[in-house]
Amino acid sequence: MFTDCFTTMGHMGWLGWMMPLAVLVLLSLGIAALTKYLLTSNKGDRR
Repeated sequence: MFTDCFTTMGHMGWLGWMMPLAVLVLLSLGIAALTKYLLTSNKGDRR
């Protein structure tokens, strides 16, 4: 499976290597933002 994936990525040129990296970066940023939101959510109104 990995061989087929790498072959397809190789035929697509630099775009084939950029798309999976972009997806991983966006996914990790989303997870980091969700974690930050959950850990720093306000516990009621503190004014």
